[in-house]
Amino acid sequence: MKKIVIAATLFSVACLLVVAQTKKPVQKTADSPAASIERGRGVYQRECLSCHQADGGGVPHMNPPLAGSTDVVGVDKKKIIGIVLHGMTDRIPLDDEYYSNNMASHANLTNQQIADVLSFVRNSFGNKADVVTLAEVAAVRVGKKK
Repeated sequence: MKKIVIAATLFSVACLLVVAQTKKPVQKTADSPAASIERGRGVYQRECLSCHQADGGGVPHMNPPLAGSTDVVGVDKKKIIGIVLHGMTDRIPLDDEYYSNNMASHANLTNQQIADVLSFVRNSFGNKADVVTLAEVAAVRVGKKK
């Protein structure tokens, strides 16, 4: 009887150790980069997909690609935030190609929506870059009003 109790105790301890060492899945908190990127997917589908396409490839000579674009994944996030906030009417060179279709202002989007969609774009279509924060978008929006 003593052997059974000892064996059962050892088995229970071993099970507890295994459970304690099992990695728990990463939770998507409201403020996590993963949550921002996921929210940004929805904004992209509503606001950006028709011009920049489902694969982020854009339309040649009209709407620039977001996939692999140096402006999209560049370190200076202010430029891309400003383009989303204020639109663009210039014919611009991007990675040795010119694009001339006007981009409408998306100032109607909240700072959070802009941060989320840019975080999505910067981490989709083969891109890998830092997320865009709410504070970065707010700073660009306030800076333009001055």
